[in-house]
Amino acid sequence: MKLDDFDFDLPEDRIATRPARPRSSAKLLVADGPETRDCHVHDLPDLLQPGDRLVLNDTRVIPARLTGRRHRDTAQGPVSAKIEVTLMEPQPDGAWSALAKPLRKLALGETVVFSEDLSADVVELEGCLRLRFNLSGADFDTALNAAGAMPLPPYIAGKRAPDERDREDYQTIWAKRAGAVAAPTASLHFDEALIAALTVRGVDFTFVTLHVGAGTFLPVTVEDVTTHKMHAEWGEVREKAADEINATRAAGGRIIPVGTTALRLIETAADADGTMRPFEGDTDIFIYPGYVWRVTDALMTNFHLPKSTLMMLVSALMGQDRIKQIYAHALANEYRFFSYGDASLLIPSRI
Repeated sequence: MKLDDFDFDLPEDRIATRPARPRSSAKLLVADGPETRDCHVHDLPDLLQPGDRLVLNDTRVIPARLTGRRHRDTAQGPVSAKIEVTLMEPQPDGAWSALAKPLRKLALGETVVFSEDLSADVVELEGCLRLRFNLSGADFDTALNAAGAMPLPPYIAGKRAPDERDREDYQTIWAKRAGAVAAPTASLHFDEALIAALTVRGVDFTFVTLHVGAGTFLPVTVEDVTTHKMHAEWGEVREKAADEINATRAAGGRIIPVGTTALRLIETAADADGTMRPFEGDTDIFIYPGYVWRVTDALMTNFHLPKSTLMMLVSALMGQDRIKQIYAHALANEYRFFSYGDASLLIPSRI
């Protein structure tokens, strides 16, 4: 299984830089076994069945992209320079791991000032960058919300800067538990009207949490994909969520995660026989063709980057040949790709 097996040609103009409005007006490619249909996200109530359960990620994206100035006293006088920082994840000791540009200009012990209220000391450079902020708790959240910008994916940020629209667009309507630095993007297609229509249809909802990390955008660099090491992300399946999923399975309903983040979490928390257990901790599950599915019956997801672990995941669900057909159809029919793009509903013939 080689990296090139998951490659395809994607024209630059297919990368969406803004989402559809309203959210549920985005196109939805429905791949039900060998059949392919062109629909829209607002058609979901007609596509799903009473008793189906959608599993939703309730993580909340923090405005993790910061612009500041580094300050350091030297023998020649004070030194100041612009630094761009993207927070990655909090550490047990209260510091944050982060990415910085340009990293080479940072020095251990110096301070980066982001606003009148928010600054951070560089406490580690060897191996990874760690920052310790001057604030914590609610005070930190308030200052970060004022100073930070949404951490748009590189393929969007390279085309335009984040703005105030992204604070709404790059957040799900049910976002609750702050900690993600990337959005569970399939869920961005849902609005209140769609939730109401699905409820009337008899579709159930379960919320889990996976704090999506910046590592989700890291490229696969090994030719033999089975040797790739996934980044770890923190997640939680609470007892109520586990009970709901188990009850739906017992009643014959389908478990349909919305997004690969929710899928990876529930596959981590499920026993080999599909029984869902409460779970809290890091998951680095890597799903590629040959994976034995535990609890997932179908998946709603956006269209993914070539040669990415997410292309490997959807290939594991639908089969490599079928996924190639699905993506060829999407390209031929003007679907928009990646985080702000259109969606697919992938229903395998059997798992």
